[in-house]
Amino acid sequence: MMTSVAPSQSFSLEEILAPLPTVRVAVFGDFCLDAYWWIDPSEAEKSVETGLPRRRVCRQHYSLGGAGNIVANLIGLGVRNVKAIGSVGADPFGQELLRLLREMGADTSGMVVLPDHFQTMVYAKPYRGEQEENRLDFGAANTLSDGAIDSLIAALEQSVTTSDVVVLNQQVALGISTPEVIARINRIICDNSETTFVADARHLAALYRGAILKLNANEATQVLGEPPAEGRVTTARAKTYAQDLCRSTGQPVFLTRGDHGIVVADGEALHEIPGIQIIGRIDPVGAGDTTVAALAAVIGIGGDALAAAKFANIAASITVRKLQTTGTATPEEIRLLGAEPDYVYMSDLAEDFRLARFVEDTEIEVIGDSSVPEGLCIQHAIFDHDGTLSTLREGWERIMEPMMVRAILGPQYESADASFFDRVRGTVRDFIDKTTGVQTLVQMQGLVQMVRQFGFVPQDQILDEHGYKKIFNEELLFLVHQRVEKLEREELAAADFQIKNAGPLLESLHGCGVKLYLVSGTDEVDVRAEAKALGYADLFEGRIFGGVGDVKVEAKKMVLERIIRQHGLSGHEFVTFGDGPVEMRETRKRGGICVGVASDEVRGFGLNLAKRARLIRAGAEVIVPDFSQLPPLLWLLRLG
Repeated sequence: MMTSVAPSQSFSLEEILAPLPTVRVAVFGDFCLDAYWWIDPSEAEKSVETGLPRRRVCRQHYSLGGAGNIVANLIGLGVRNVKAIGSVGADPFGQELLRLLREMGADTSGMVVLPDHFQTMVYAKPYRGEQEENRLDFGAANTLSDGAIDSLIAALEQSVTTSDVVVLNQQVALGISTPEVIARINRIICDNSETTFVADARHLAALYRGAILKLNANEATQVLGEPPAEGRVTTARAKTYAQDLCRSTGQPVFLTRGDHGIVVADGEALHEIPGIQIIGRIDPVGAGDTTVAALAAVIGIGGDALAAAKFANIAASITVRKLQTTGTATPEEIRLLGAEPDYVYMSDLAEDFRLARFVEDTEIEVIGDSSVPEGLCIQHAIFDHDGTLSTLREGWERIMEPMMVRAILGPQYESADASFFDRVRGTVRDFIDKTTGVQTLVQMQGLVQMVRQFGFVPQDQILDEHGYKKIFNEELLFLVHQRVEKLEREELAAADFQIKNAGPLLESLHGCGVKLYLVSGTDEVDVRAEAKALGYADLFEGRIFGGVGDVKVEAKKMVLERIIRQHGLSGHEFVTFGDGPVEMRETRKRGGICVGVASDEVRGFGLNLAKRARLIRAGAEVIVPDFSQLPPLLWLLRLG
């Protein structure tokens, strides 16, 4: 049996969150400390003794890493009974690690303090602004005495009988989980079949016996004895890895895939949990710890593998948004995000055009295993505006990108070196790509965050979202007004600023009795004016919606919810056409048909491959480059 899980049918967050405080979890492994040191960016003075530049640490922060971060994530999720079993050195870092564990309420009676030759494992990360410099690692030369091993194994044996689930963490090559220690752990697993063991091993996963495995694709190939995975691992290949491991171990297997989600093999069942779209910068450090903590917590309350994977997927998507720290996910954050996650669909197809399937003799691409379902009865059609119908604003990205880069770099815009300038520009491009279709004001909120995070602009000189929007709008509307003036002077026709056949499509749908809605992230007054200039405003009969200066009012989401509520729609009774991910995601969540318009806005016709990939990942079920093949498109939607 093979399934591809996207939304959350039969998956209740509350049924998981409510009993988590009762779970008893022991965490055995490599306890590490993440040290963040921010270097004073001002010109360094030279040391009197050496003549070399001194680097001043102006701020420092410490957080738990490795097995410690698993403990932190368990407690963050609401698990109250967590026991830590591991080792630290008799050094200041060890004292800080133990203090952090105790401060959050972990049971540290299983933590062994070793003699002076043993260093607490520390990842020291110097930062200059937002840039992480060469890391300093402590504890790489550690060795365990026989007595230390005996103490750790005794602590594990004592904890097993009072734990619902035990997490086995192997973080570093020379940590406490040596092959000899793992052999003794395996005997404990064999003798305690009533307790569940979950192993998260970076180097030695192949040695564990009887434990549920959580690993990534490269770790899976290591266990299977195959060459390391190079480049992108397809979903099909990931499923094969997970299923082979499950059959070999006789235990569930969770194969994590970063922003592509998780593949779960449990007996003969094989599930794919899509990744979750994240807007803005991410820090993946510690995401694996969050995942294994969430998996263990759900398994500890008796949840099945599928529910555990869905929950862990949500939790990890929260912690990667927390920059320069090994973050945790709280129940409140999970409730907020988990209600309607923005899943990433069909990532393999999005990244490989060779997999595309088309309606015969057309450029209309049908996504997924089947065509648009039978029994359609489209009564309402929702349209995005810019890039879907209109090209009046074509080139807005080329205006927004340099405007954002200038805002972020501030006084260093002219002097920033090429590599750093390219890094900022890449961050901006990625942000624009992910936020295409949302309100301009929301994009400007994101800009405010990026300006603060990069730190080049003094705090008292950072504008709010309205200030940055004003700058962007002034530059963009100058371009739009020039184009509208050409229409008014009849130097160009309305069709010159429309995606090919946009007008005939609207007229055909209107003629079929379909109610039309126009929604946009652009300010509503501008959307109405531009639709009128292009000659199709009347077809929408007043149903034109845009931004109203309030980030809490999302026009696309609001219109979708209003249509469904007022008309009691169910199934596939409405269709959305759009060239941005927002309208695709919101329609997919609400059961409508998603037609992605992967338009080339410069020409007004033809396929834009970057848009195609973006739209498929957002949930599009049909992709068209334009509306030039109108009859087969209407036939596909059962409207012609």
